[in-house]
Amino acid sequence: MKLCAGLLLAGFLVFEARADDLPDLAGVKRDLVVPKVSSEAPAPGIRGIQTTAGWEGTPVHHTVYLPLDWKAGGKFPVIVEYAGNGNYKNAYGDISDGSVEGCRLGFGISGGKGFICVCLPYVEVKDGVKQNAVLWWGDVEESKRYCMATVHDVCARYGGDEHALILCGFSRGAIGCNFIGLNDDKIAGLWRAFICHSHYDGEPEKWPYAGADRASALVRLRRLGNRPQFICQEGSTAATEEWLRSTGLEGRWTFERLPFRNHSANWTLCDLPIRRKVRAWLDAVLKE
Repeated sequence: MKLCAGLLLAGFLVFEARADDLPDLAGVKRDLVVPKVSSEAPAPGIRGIQTTAGWEGTPVHHTVYLPLDWKAGGKFPVIVEYAGNGNYKNAYGDISDGSVEGCRLGFGISGGKGFICVCLPYVEVKDGVKQNAVLWWGDVEESKRYCMATVHDVCARYGGDEHALILCGFSRGAIGCNFIGLNDDKIAGLWRAFICHSHYDGEPEKWPYAGADRASALVRLRRLGNRPQFICQEGSTAATEEWLRSTGLEGRWTFERLPFRNHSANWTLCDLPIRRKVRAWLDAVLKE
């Protein structure tokens, strides 16, 4: 795990050297606060911890947030989120603990209204015990099974619209939108659209896991089809744009540069032009 964390940190050093002259998000006032996780029963405005049937008695868990305007019997689009890697901290004070509790991208994009927000774990098996993985994908097949079972359960229990599932993620989670979300035809069929913040599957190829190469990433990318993706990154999206152009595919990609130096999803908690853009993009997607 230390090796993985070290490689992850090294991957950002070049970017940070170019980012020093960009402003810091710490100087931007936040207008949203992510609710703390709770053991309360699901209710509007509550972000609770749950474990899906089949994983009872294990430490595996996810979070579910019901929006402030949630009502029983209603239908709500669902933002499903994957976390970034844990054990991460950079020179600007940006941190990621790799937990479902630390997710904030989906809540920030929704503003706490109109969407059910679910933060999913990657599931690893350690010493025979299934648990949430802080670094990378854990057992990929187990992670996919937990994803599909949880998404169906949340929709059945809380009125999630299975035709309006948005997959999003930050850092590791941004890569996971394709690496997990498009890993096979069955799981790929779940999603209406994707929001990938800071990194993208296949760009770069240096990550320390099987399937990080572009040939493998292209197999996954072909499952995207005509579905839209909102792709944003601190500083620049140029490397991702170049990679996607090189594939020869005609994707519905929207690229936005985040004009801050931070490797963080905290921009979604601030009233910034890019947050307004992703909200407008999501509204348009759901109206299609």
